[in-house]
This record gives sequence, C-alpha cells and structure tokens, in this order.
Amino acid sequence: MTNQEIAKIFYEIAALYEMEGVEFKPRAYEKAAMAIEAYEGDIAELYEKGGIDALYKNPKTKIPGVGQSMAEHIAQLIDKGRFAEYERLKKKVPVDIQGLTAIEGVGPKMVFKLYKKLGVKTVDDLEKAAKAGKVRKLEDFGEKSEENILKGIEFLRKSTGRFILGFVLPDLKKIESRLKELPQVKQISLAGSVRRRKETVGDCDILITSDNPKPVMNFFVSMPEVERIYAHGPTKSAVKLKSGIDVDLRVVPPESFGAAMQYFTGSKDHNIALREIAIKKGWKLNEYGIFKGKKQIAGKTEEEVYKKLGLNYIEPEMRENLGEIQLAQKGNLPKLIGYNDLKGDLQIQTDWTDGANSIEEMAEEAKKLGLEYIAITDHTKSLAMTGGSDEKKLLRQMAAIDKLNSKIKNQKSKFKILKGAEVNILKNGLLDIADDVLAKLDVVGAAVHSHFNLSREEQSKRVIRAMENPNVDILFHPTGRIIQRRAAYDLDIDEIIKAAKRTGTILEIDAYPDRLDIKDEYVKKCVEQGVKLAIDSDAHSVVHIHYLEYGIAQARRGWAKKSDIVNTKPLKEFLKLLKNPPAW
Repeated sequence: MTNQEIAKIFYEIAALYEMEGVEFKPRAYEKAAMAIEAYEGDIAELYEKGGIDALYKNPKTKIPGVGQSMAEHIAQLIDKGRFAEYERLKKKVPVDIQGLTAIEGVGPKMVFKLYKKLGVKTVDDLEKAAKAGKVRKLEDFGEKSEENILKGIEFLRKSTGRFILGFVLPDLKKIESRLKELPQVKQISLAGSVRRRKETVGDCDILITSDNPKPVMNFFVSMPEVERIYAHGPTKSAVKLKSGIDVDLRVVPPESFGAAMQYFTGSKDHNIALREIAIKKGWKLNEYGIFKGKKQIAGKTEEEVYKKLGLNYIEPEMRENLGEIQLAQKGNLPKLIGYNDLKGDLQIQTDWTDGANSIEEMAEEAKKLGLEYIAITDHTKSLAMTGGSDEKKLLRQMAAIDKLNSKIKNQKSKFKILKGAEVNILKNGLLDIADDVLAKLDVVGAAVHSHFNLSREEQSKRVIRAMENPNVDILFHPTGRIIQRRAAYDLDIDEIIKAAKRTGTILEIDAYPDRLDIKDEYVKKCVEQGVKLAIDSDAHSVVHIHYLEYGIAQARRGWAKKSDIVNTKPLKEFLKLLKNPPAW
C-alpha cells in the first residue's frame, strides 16, 4: 500500500467521523493524513523493515504527527488492507466521500445530509439530484446552493485526467532513483511536463541509455508502485502506477540522449519553434538529433543541440515558446532562481492552530533543510475552524517564540524564528486582528478565506484595502485557488499587482502542491513590473516544508530571478526590507 493510498483512507476516516459529529478525531486523522501524504520515505517499506516502532517511536524514521494508535492503523492497512473501525464507518455511511468532498463547498456534514435526505452516494447521484431540483428543497439549501454544486461538479470533471505535480513527483523520483542504481543504466532523466514542472501533469516519460536494457525493463514493470502493465518490450515499456499516472520508459542511443531529452521534455510549441530554426538552416531536428542530410551533427547533450541552433541553453521550466527562444538567440536569458537559493520560509502553521507540529519542531526541520529563518504564521480568530488566534493568544505565542529564540541563541545557532500571523481579510477589507498587535509582529501575511463569490470589483477593492494597511507585509495565496477543487475567486490581478507596487506589498507564491498560487503567468507579470515575491511552503507539518521546491519551480516557470524573491535574502537584509518596504 502506497503513502497516498494510506493518506486517502485517513482523510476519509476524518470525514466520516465529522459526519458522526465526533469531536477531535476528525482533526487528528486529518493531521496524520497530511503527514503521511508528505512523508518522503516509503511507509510500507519502513514498516516491513522496522515494524510498528519505526512508524512512531524511532526518532530517525518516525512519521511526524503520528502516534501509537495511528501507527497501529497504518500497520493494519499495510498487513490487511483494512481495519475494523474504518469498515464500521464505511458501512454506516456508504458514500464516495472523497469524490463528493472534492466538489467545492461540499463538506462531510453536507454529504451526510444529502445521503440521509436524498440517498446521494456518488457525484453522479448528486448531479442528478441537483439537475432535478431536489437539492434546493432541502432545509438550509436553496437555488443558489444547487447552482453552486452543479458548477463545482462541472469544474471537478474538467480537472480529471491530470495529476498535481507535487503529489506524483515523489513517486516518480523514487522510480528514477531506483533505475539509476541499476548497473545497466548509463544515463537517465525524467522528461515531459514533469521535467518542465507544470503544476499538473498528464503522464511521464523516463529516458535512459543502456547497453543491456532487458533487465532494466524487467525491473521497471515489476516495481511495487506499478498497478498495470500496458507494454513490456526491449526498448520501451509502459505502465500505470498505483497513484494513477501513466509512465513510459524509453531506451535511446547514447549519441541521441540530449536530443531525446529536448524532444520529450517539450513543450510542443517550443519544439515546433526549434524545428523551424533548424529547417531555415537546411537541417532536420527530431528526437534522434540534428541532421545535415543523413549525418548527425548534434544530439549527445541538450546543450549541444541548443548551441548548434545558435541558442543559449534554455532551462526546462522556460520551454513554452513565450519569448525564451528569442532571448536565447540574443544571449539575454534571465538566470533563474536556483533550487537551493531560499534562506527562509514565511508561511508556517503550527499546533497552536491547525498545524500538526510544534513551533520548535518546525524550526528544527527548517534548519535541517538549510534555512536560516522561518515565520510562524498561524491563522487568526475569524477562521474559527482552525482554532485561530485572537490578540491575547497571539501575544502569548510571541512570548513563546522569544523563549525559543533565546534557547536557539544559547545553542550558538544563528537560526531565527520570526513572529507572524496569517491574518484574515474580512469582507470589507479590514483585518481581524487589531493594528496595535499586528505592529508587534515581524511578518504579517494577509489572506482571504471567505466570501469567495464577490464581484471582481468588490473582491479587488477588498484585497487592495488590506494591502494598504501599513502592517501587512505579504499577501498570502493571492487568488485563493485550489487546483482541481476550487477556481480562483474573481480578482483583477493587474490591479492587485499595481497595488503591490504602490504599497510595497510582497505577493506570495504558495508552494503547497494544490495551491501554487500565484500562477506562473502572474509571476511573470510581477517580475516584469518589479513587484517582489515570496516563496512559502504553507506548511502545516514538518514534512510540508519540503514543498518549497514546488514554489521555486513555479517561480522559475515565471522567469523569476533570485533577486525577485525576498526570502532569498539573509535574515538581516530581509528584516531591513520589511521595515522600509520600497514602492517596488
């Protein structure tokens, strides 16, 4: 059983307990699910090698946020594929809880009511009931609710067939790593939209060179992640992973490896533009190389291919034919932010609200990743479902952070925990925490968590009013989208960028895999207009801090340089910038 499969069951249990009206357990299972989902190792393998203690006791291997009872459930799922309490809950409410709660605005309690009153068990059932006008007749529902449910179902259906990058890349990297260890594999690379780090991907190509590919192909199709084998041949095999994504493994000649990487990485538009350049020179470009007549004149490396075409090397994240080829011809490509350039993480939630780990645990994990500082930004009071902090609780947390910083300083460490908050933007654009308390914080992030259906003008005015508050440093997840679940609220992004430039507000790239908010095209607009950005993990557990790489990828897709991202700065420079924010 994969990490994703275990996490899905835990999310389902959380929802089923919420339907029953059970307190505390839903949040406990949800926190455990988040930790399992983000855990980088293979949990089934960990359990098989180290037993149940490896899941929660062993400090070197334990899953953050998982205690003994959760570990026992994980063990039962790996051993038997089920456990008694899960079976009891499913029998009591036999619905497709994951499918139904994936619809925007449909939570566990609503699912329970729809099941009890209308017999709704699946998304199809709900769609039929809504189209028949049955939903609007229920208490606490209405015509608008029914309309929103149908819109949510339509949005959900449009999102099917693609996978969120951050939820499939860990498995793909594991496969790449295992294949790389085989002595028969000489070179290897992921390709396709995965290599370009698109926020969602349809499938994945893996390219290798090998003098003896047969054992490689045998190994590939027999890996534990494989659910189904489509093809098993000497130079190409194709499988479906348990996560649902299709993966092709191709053997290419060593002299063509660079050309194949370039071709299979894409994008299609980028490749067409490159072929046009080759044709103008009287050459042919394909996955085997650049050819002058029948003679290959380039293809061993990607760099060789681009150089032969008269171009500087173009990073995979930029290959969308959006002007990168023209810049490469002139030698004017930007030097993109690197994957190791971040010094801090400016959006982290802890167990003071809806996070799974303590402030100290989050700090320790950030240190392990080489960061120099983090900002603790727990939710605030108007987001009641998270146990959000009011002014008194925030002041207590500030004192706790001061104590931890003293402890860290006594350990001769230069690491710093910054005092912050993810402050809720109210419907009128005001904030839900008093300004005198906000002024005491190091970092204030403001975010929209409600009233998503305002008009574009109302929503934009609301957000800009919050940005005009001198205490606000960063606008968190600016458009509010959740990939494949919730569309962005209607916002005039050009006006938001103008307001950011005028007020000195930093716009966030939220690195959480199903957010990646703002989109790459908006990142590019910010870069072009000189508006500064922050890349934050939006971590709710220690393992989520590792999501920063997806935010960096999003920044690179938007052509951002190191200088465009504020938290690439060392701590002193960053704090100086916050105290005196320029109008960008």
